[in-house]
Amino acid sequence: MSDPVTQGAHHIGLTVPDIAATKAFFTDVLGYDVVAERPAYPAVFVSDGVTMITLWQAGDPATATPFDRRTNIGLHHLALNVAGHEALAALAETLKATDGVQIEFAPKALGETPLRHMMTTIPGGIRVEFIAAPA
Repeated sequence: MSDPVTQGAHHIGLTVPDIAATKAFFTDVLGYDVVAERPAYPAVFVSDGVTMITLWQAGDPATATPFDRRTNIGLHHLALNVAGHEALAALAETLKATDGVQIEFAPKALGETPLRHMMTTIPGGIRVEFIAAPA
């Protein structure tokens, strides 16, 4: 194998229609910290201590085109690690009761692997997959 030029993701940038609602999802539901804000841009930077996500406010949410994974080029989904199957099951219960979250499918086996995963759409219309290895 050759030596890769890159060394993982520095951050992931997501454009959202309601930066406040998406920020609240990451901070209040997932426990991320706000590490910076640029209100004039506007942008909010959140992190779980490993991954930083930049949330960008769409200029005009009313005319913005929602992403369709079957017809648009771009980010299909964001996949985030969760600390074990029990944590994934608990997160699924939390997400069921969280406004603005749609669950595409509940936690289930990821193919023939020991991993389990679930797919959601979070406030802002971003598809997020949560993946857990056995604890």
